[in-house]
Amino acid sequence: MTAAAHKPRMMRGLLSFGSMTMVSRVFGLVRDVAITHVFGANAGTDAFWVAFRIPNFMRRLFAEGSFSTAFVPVFTEIKEKRTHAELKELVSRTAGTLGAVLLLIVALGMIFAPQVATLFSGGEARDPDKFTLTVELLRLTFPFLLFVSLTALAGGALNSFHKFAMPALTPVILNLCMIAGALWLSPKLEVPILALGWAVFFAGILQLLFQLPQLAKLDLLALPKWGGSHPDVRKVMRLMVPTLFGSSIAQINLLLDTVIAALLVAGSQTWLSQADRFLELPLGVFGVALGTVILPSLARHHINTDRAGFSNALDWGLRITLMIAMPAMIGLMLLAIPLVSTLFQHGAFTSFDTRMAALSVFGLSFGLPAFALVKVVLPAFYARQDTKTPMRAGVASLIANMVFNGLFLAILYVLWVPAELQQGPILVALAKQPGLHFALGLASAVASYLNLALLWRWLRKAGVYERRPGWGGFTLRLLVACSTMTCALLIGLHFAPDFTAVAFWTRVGWLTALVAAGVAAYAMAWIALGFRLADLREH
Repeated sequence: MTAAAHKPRMMRGLLSFGSMTMVSRVFGLVRDVAITHVFGANAGTDAFWVAFRIPNFMRRLFAEGSFSTAFVPVFTEIKEKRTHAELKELVSRTAGTLGAVLLLIVALGMIFAPQVATLFSGGEARDPDKFTLTVELLRLTFPFLLFVSLTALAGGALNSFHKFAMPALTPVILNLCMIAGALWLSPKLEVPILALGWAVFFAGILQLLFQLPQLAKLDLLALPKWGGSHPDVRKVMRLMVPTLFGSSIAQINLLLDTVIAALLVAGSQTWLSQADRFLELPLGVFGVALGTVILPSLARHHINTDRAGFSNALDWGLRITLMIAMPAMIGLMLLAIPLVSTLFQHGAFTSFDTRMAALSVFGLSFGLPAFALVKVVLPAFYARQDTKTPMRAGVASLIANMVFNGLFLAILYVLWVPAELQQGPILVALAKQPGLHFALGLASAVASYLNLALLWRWLRKAGVYERRPGWGGFTLRLLVACSTMTCALLIGLHFAPDFTAVAFWTRVGWLTALVAAGVAAYAMAWIALGFRLADLREH
């Protein structure tokens, strides 16, 4: 089949996956609104976000990150060149092997939950109640890793058959369960925050069950079998090991930030988690969606030695990503306080929490274009079954992130911490001075640009990508459109009230007007510069 035959399919896949992911991300925002309304930002919510972030990080590492990027190219190769029976056998053997390995990891995680909590929450001596709560929540959330990883296997198989909608919609189940946990179950428990732990546990099971009928329709549903010696499973696992770093570097950075945030003012964990949620909307809807849709196509082009098709598909993905990520970065940075205050500032969440969470949003949003572009560039390596190069870039970025964490934290310590606090122990000053978590978000953003730069350098060196003509004109139009949008937002913010001090519906009205003005200015600038919807198609 020619590259031309896949053009409509890629765009349909993007729209399908992106629209379903949008639904999931919207429910994710509703989930966070419900949690902050009921619980606020305090030691209890910090304990939950630590307990949830660890298995959620491992889910992205094992399931959506390294596993999917290793599994899909091998799955696609068998789908294109071998029998359906062999394809079904791969699913069965991979599910059995992955399930057995993760069952062991989950068991170890639950047994050693106190040690894990010590690492990520500052230990029992620092806050005994928070430590005990974190341990209990970890034992509820760790099994989520097993179920959601098997869900990701089913999703990878469905994506390879261009069934993007159901895998993208599946995370809605987690969000619905957590909303129910916060609003319905928590008042019934002696320790209300535990309701979120139970919600995560049951959501993992329900997400897996949701995917199975779709897998059965493709005749790929079979009992899991151990496949440690199966050649195709071994190939998946061999490709998977290097990607543990390469495809999930942003999540590793966020997890390391969790360790440092445990030393800062109570609430820092929650503020960082909320910032991550704001980034997940554009990043999930467009960055992850493009990466997910483009990987099977790139793998197929590589298998069929269609170099022009490979290069054109990647070029298309890069342009689409920039058109979305650049204005999203500007919007999030300029509208950080309006967004946070409108969505979260009610119930137990205060105006102080709004300003602190907005700092995280501002810092992390600076890296949004890099985060999104990495999601598109990585499939260019994984489609060619090259997992070592992304690992090298990821390790360099990981080290740089820790260096930047220390550097930016030291700068803010000198600039923001009062002289009287600086006279005492550093750890006491870190725990008392609000706003230092801003350094962590900014460090992750800067490190993501380093990761992108290294990947781009090695991609060009491999000689598999040639830029299509017109990048100069595209870049100029993008800059003009982004500048127009920035001016519109700055003018609107000049006349807007203090979002932390006005009524809720006033915030909603002003935020709606600001977002509409920004989107309209950006779109009209593109149209005035000659853009048409046909330009979004892969050429």
